[in-house]
Amino acid sequence: MSTNDYVEKSEPFISHLVELRNRMMWAVGSVLIIFICLVPFANDLYEWFAKPVMANLPQGGTMISTEPHGPFFIPFKFAFATAFALAIPMVLYQVWAFIAPGLYKNEKNIALPLVVSSTALFYAGILFAYYVVFPIIFKFFSSMAPEGVAVMPDISAYMSFALKLFFAFGVAFEVPVATVLLARMGVVSPDNMAKQRPYIILGAFVLGMLMTPPDIFSQVMLAVPVCLLFEVGLFFARKLEKNDLKSEESEN
Repeated sequence: MSTNDYVEKSEPFISHLVELRNRMMWAVGSVLIIFICLVPFANDLYEWFAKPVMANLPQGGTMISTEPHGPFFIPFKFAFATAFALAIPMVLYQVWAFIAPGLYKNEKNIALPLVVSSTALFYAGILFAYYVVFPIIFKFFSSMAPEGVAVMPDISAYMSFALKLFFAFGVAFEVPVATVLLARMGVVSPDNMAKQRPYIILGAFVLGMLMTPPDIFSQVMLAVPVCLLFEVGLFFARKLEKNDLKSEESEN
Protein backbone atom coordinates (compact mmCIF):
# COMPACT_ATOMS: atom_id res chain seq x y z
CA MET A 1 0.00 0.00 0.00
CA SER A 2 1.39 3.37 -0.99
CA THR A 3 1.64 6.30 1.36
CA ASN A 4 -1.04 8.21 -0.55
CA ASP A 5 -3.48 5.28 -0.29
CA TYR A 6 -2.85 5.02 3.44
CA VAL A 7 -3.46 8.76 3.91
CA GLU A 8 -6.66 8.64 1.85
CA LYS A 9 -8.03 5.74 3.90
CA SER A 10 -7.05 7.27 7.25
CA GLU A 11 -8.61 10.68 6.50
CA PRO A 12 -12.26 9.51 6.85
CA PHE A 13 -11.40 7.74 10.11
CA ILE A 14 -9.71 10.86 11.49
CA SER A 15 -12.63 13.04 10.41
CA HIS A 16 -15.01 10.69 12.25
CA LEU A 17 -12.87 10.93 15.38
CA VAL A 18 -12.88 14.72 15.15
CA GLU A 19 -16.66 14.77 14.73
CA LEU A 20 -17.07 12.37 17.66
CA ARG A 21 -14.89 14.63 19.82
CA ASN A 22 -16.95 17.68 18.84
CA ARG A 23 -20.22 15.87 19.57
CA MET A 24 -18.92 14.79 22.98
CA MET A 25 -17.82 18.33 23.76
CA TRP A 26 -21.30 19.62 22.92
CA ALA A 27 -22.87 16.94 25.13
CA VAL A 28 -20.55 17.57 28.10
CA GLY A 29 -20.77 21.33 27.58
CA SER A 30 -24.57 21.24 27.72
CA VAL A 31 -24.43 19.42 31.08
CA LEU A 32 -21.95 21.94 32.48
CA ILE A 33 -23.91 24.97 31.23
CA ILE A 34 -27.16 23.70 32.78
CA PHE A 35 -25.30 22.86 36.01
CA ILE A 36 -23.85 26.39 36.23
CA CYS A 37 -27.36 27.80 35.74
CA LEU A 38 -28.74 25.56 38.50
CA VAL A 39 -26.01 26.25 41.09
CA PRO A 40 -27.71 29.38 42.54
CA PHE A 41 -30.88 27.32 43.05
CA ALA A 42 -29.19 24.20 44.46
CA ASN A 43 -30.78 24.49 47.92
CA ASP A 44 -34.23 25.20 46.47
CA LEU A 45 -33.89 22.18 44.19
CA TYR A 46 -32.97 19.92 47.08
CA GLU A 47 -35.91 21.20 49.13
CA TRP A 48 -38.23 20.23 46.25
CA PHE A 49 -36.42 16.91 45.92
CA ALA A 50 -36.88 16.16 49.64
CA LYS A 51 -40.60 17.07 49.77
CA PRO A 52 -41.91 13.48 49.50
CA VAL A 53 -39.93 12.30 52.51
CA MET A 54 -40.39 15.51 54.53
CA ALA A 55 -44.16 15.41 54.05
CA ASN A 56 -44.33 11.90 55.51
CA LEU A 57 -42.05 12.29 58.51
CA PRO A 58 -43.64 12.15 61.98
CA GLN A 59 -44.65 15.48 63.48
CA GLY A 60 -41.54 17.43 64.35
CA GLY A 61 -39.36 15.11 62.26
CA THR A 62 -36.53 16.48 60.16
CA MET A 63 -33.67 15.34 57.95
CA ILE A 64 -30.11 15.23 59.24
CA SER A 65 -26.59 15.20 57.86
CA THR A 66 -24.08 12.77 59.34
CA GLU A 67 -21.22 14.36 57.38
CA PRO A 68 -19.88 17.85 58.22
CA HIS A 69 -19.74 18.85 54.55
CA GLY A 70 -23.08 17.23 53.67
CA PRO A 71 -25.34 20.32 53.90
CA PHE A 72 -22.99 22.14 51.51
CA PHE A 73 -22.12 19.45 48.96
CA ILE A 74 -25.29 17.34 48.70
CA PRO A 75 -27.46 20.09 47.11
CA PHE A 76 -24.72 20.67 44.50
CA LYS A 77 -24.51 16.95 43.79
CA PHE A 78 -28.25 16.86 43.21
CA ALA A 79 -28.01 19.97 41.03
CA PHE A 80 -25.43 18.18 38.87
CA ALA A 81 -27.64 15.07 38.64
CA THR A 82 -30.53 17.32 37.60
CA ALA A 83 -28.35 19.03 35.00
CA PHE A 84 -27.42 15.66 33.51
CA ALA A 85 -31.08 14.59 33.40
CA LEU A 86 -32.13 17.86 31.73
CA ALA A 87 -29.30 17.57 29.20
CA ILE A 88 -30.33 14.07 28.06
CA PRO A 89 -32.18 15.41 24.97
CA MET A 90 -29.04 17.29 23.90
CA VAL A 91 -26.84 14.25 24.57
CA LEU A 92 -29.13 11.97 22.56
CA TYR A 93 -29.32 14.51 19.76
CA GLN A 94 -25.52 14.50 19.49
CA VAL A 95 -25.56 10.70 19.33
CA TRP A 96 -28.27 10.84 16.67
CA ALA A 97 -26.41 13.48 14.63
CA PHE A 98 -23.26 11.33 14.71
CA ILE A 99 -24.85 8.06 13.54
CA ALA A 100 -27.60 9.47 11.27
CA PRO A 101 -25.40 9.83 8.13
CA GLY A 102 -24.73 6.09 8.19
CA LEU A 103 -28.39 5.05 8.43
CA TYR A 104 -30.74 4.13 5.62
CA LYS A 105 -33.86 6.21 5.06
CA ASN A 106 -36.20 3.65 6.66
CA GLU A 107 -33.85 3.39 9.65
CA LYS A 108 -33.85 7.17 10.05
CA ASN A 109 -37.65 7.22 9.92
CA ILE A 110 -37.90 4.99 12.98
CA ALA A 111 -34.71 5.97 14.83
CA LEU A 112 -35.65 9.60 15.48
CA PRO A 113 -39.13 8.81 16.88
CA LEU A 114 -37.54 6.15 19.09
CA VAL A 115 -35.00 8.65 20.44
CA VAL A 116 -37.74 11.17 21.21
CA SER A 117 -40.08 8.60 22.76
CA SER A 118 -37.32 7.00 24.85
CA THR A 119 -36.43 10.42 26.27
CA ALA A 120 -40.06 11.21 27.07
CA LEU A 121 -40.56 7.79 28.68
CA PHE A 122 -37.42 8.19 30.81
CA TYR A 123 -38.75 11.49 32.15
CA ALA A 124 -42.18 9.91 32.67
CA GLY A 125 -40.58 7.18 34.78
CA ILE A 126 -38.83 9.74 36.97
CA LEU A 127 -42.03 11.77 37.46
CA PHE A 128 -44.01 8.61 38.24
CA ALA A 129 -41.46 7.68 40.90
CA TYR A 130 -41.50 11.17 42.44
CA TYR A 131 -45.24 11.88 42.44
CA VAL A 132 -46.72 8.38 42.86
CA VAL A 133 -44.17 5.98 44.35
CA PHE A 134 -42.30 8.21 46.80
CA PRO A 135 -45.32 9.43 48.82
CA ILE A 136 -46.55 5.85 49.27
CA ILE A 137 -43.29 4.18 50.24
CA PHE A 138 -42.11 6.98 52.56
CA LYS A 139 -45.44 7.06 54.33
CA PHE A 140 -45.20 3.29 54.77
CA PHE A 141 -41.59 3.43 56.01
CA SER A 142 -42.38 6.16 58.54
CA SER A 143 -45.46 4.34 59.85
CA MET A 144 -43.49 1.11 60.38
CA ALA A 145 -40.84 2.65 62.64
CA PRO A 146 -40.70 0.90 66.04
CA GLU A 147 -41.75 2.88 69.07
CA GLY A 148 -38.94 5.00 70.43
CA VAL A 149 -37.16 5.20 67.06
CA ALA A 150 -36.92 8.73 65.64
CA VAL A 151 -37.24 8.77 61.84
CA MET A 152 -34.62 11.29 60.66
CA PRO A 153 -33.26 10.38 57.21
CA ASP A 154 -29.73 11.42 56.31
CA ILE A 155 -29.69 13.79 53.31
CA SER A 156 -26.89 11.88 51.56
CA ALA A 157 -28.55 8.47 52.07
CA TYR A 158 -31.86 9.88 50.87
CA MET A 159 -30.33 11.27 47.69
CA SER A 160 -28.62 7.97 46.93
CA PHE A 161 -31.85 6.04 47.57
CA ALA A 162 -34.02 8.40 45.52
CA LEU A 163 -31.64 8.62 42.55
CA LYS A 164 -31.50 4.82 42.36
CA LEU A 165 -35.27 4.72 42.19
CA PHE A 166 -35.32 7.51 39.59
CA PHE A 167 -32.89 5.55 37.42
CA ALA A 168 -34.77 2.26 37.95
CA PHE A 169 -38.13 3.74 36.96
CA GLY A 170 -36.65 5.75 34.10
CA VAL A 171 -35.06 2.62 32.61
CA ALA A 172 -38.15 0.48 33.30
CA PHE A 173 -40.35 2.92 31.40
CA GLU A 174 -38.26 2.21 28.27
CA VAL A 175 -40.05 -1.15 27.88
CA PRO A 176 -42.28 0.02 24.98
CA VAL A 177 -39.21 1.20 23.05
CA ALA A 178 -37.42 -2.11 23.66
CA THR A 179 -40.52 -4.03 22.58
CA VAL A 180 -40.85 -2.11 19.32
CA LEU A 181 -37.12 -2.40 18.60
CA LEU A 182 -37.13 -6.18 19.10
CA ALA A 183 -40.05 -6.50 16.70
CA ARG A 184 -38.59 -4.15 14.10
CA MET A 185 -35.22 -5.88 14.16
CA GLY A 186 -36.90 -9.22 13.56
CA VAL A 187 -35.61 -10.73 16.80
CA VAL A 188 -39.12 -11.77 17.83
CA SER A 189 -42.55 -11.15 16.32
CA PRO A 190 -45.32 -9.35 18.25
CA ASP A 191 -47.41 -12.54 18.28
CA ASN A 192 -44.55 -14.52 19.82
CA MET A 193 -44.03 -11.82 22.42
CA ALA A 194 -47.71 -12.01 23.31
CA LYS A 195 -47.36 -15.78 23.84
CA GLN A 196 -44.49 -15.13 26.26
CA ARG A 197 -46.61 -12.75 28.38
CA PRO A 198 -46.56 -14.92 31.56
CA TYR A 199 -42.75 -15.01 31.50
CA ILE A 200 -42.58 -11.26 30.88
CA ILE A 201 -44.82 -10.62 33.88
CA LEU A 202 -42.58 -12.83 36.00
CA GLY A 203 -39.53 -11.03 34.62
CA ALA A 204 -41.09 -7.67 35.51
CA PHE A 205 -41.34 -8.68 39.16
CA VAL A 206 -37.79 -10.04 39.12
CA LEU A 207 -36.67 -6.73 37.59
CA GLY A 208 -38.51 -4.87 40.33
CA MET A 209 -36.74 -6.99 42.93
CA LEU A 210 -33.30 -6.32 41.43
CA MET A 211 -33.65 -2.62 40.61
CA THR A 212 -35.45 -1.32 43.69
CA PRO A 213 -34.77 -1.38 47.43
CA PRO A 214 -35.76 -4.57 49.27
CA ASP A 215 -39.36 -3.62 50.02
CA ILE A 216 -42.45 -5.11 48.42
CA PHE A 217 -44.12 -1.75 47.70
CA SER A 218 -41.46 -0.29 45.42
CA GLN A 219 -40.98 -3.68 43.74
CA VAL A 220 -44.67 -4.02 42.90
CA MET A 221 -44.98 -0.38 41.87
CA LEU A 222 -42.17 -0.92 39.38
CA ALA A 223 -43.39 -4.29 38.09
CA VAL A 224 -47.00 -3.24 37.41
CA PRO A 225 -46.11 -0.27 35.14
CA VAL A 226 -43.58 -2.48 33.31
CA CYS A 227 -46.34 -4.98 32.52
CA LEU A 228 -48.67 -2.23 31.32
CA LEU A 229 -45.94 -0.58 29.25
CA PHE A 230 -45.15 -3.93 27.64
CA GLU A 231 -48.75 -4.04 26.41
CA VAL A 232 -48.36 -0.51 25.03
CA GLY A 233 -45.17 -1.50 23.20
CA LEU A 234 -46.85 -4.65 21.88
CA PHE A 235 -49.74 -2.58 20.53
CA PHE A 236 -47.42 -0.27 18.59
CA ALA A 237 -45.27 -3.17 17.38
CA ARG A 238 -48.36 -4.84 15.91
CA LYS A 239 -49.50 -1.57 14.38
CA LEU A 240 -46.13 -1.04 12.69
CA GLU A 241 -46.17 -4.64 11.46
CA LYS A 242 -49.60 -4.10 9.88
CA ASN A 243 -48.40 -0.88 8.25
CA ASP A 244 -45.42 -2.73 6.76
CA LEU A 245 -47.68 -5.44 5.36
CA LYS A 246 -50.00 -2.83 3.82
CA SER A 247 -47.09 -0.99 2.21
CA GLU A 248 -45.73 -4.26 0.78
CA GLU A 249 -49.16 -5.15 -0.64
CA SER A 250 -49.54 -1.73 -2.22
CA GLU A 251 -46.10 -2.02 -3.83
CA ASN A 252 -46.99 -5.42 -5.28
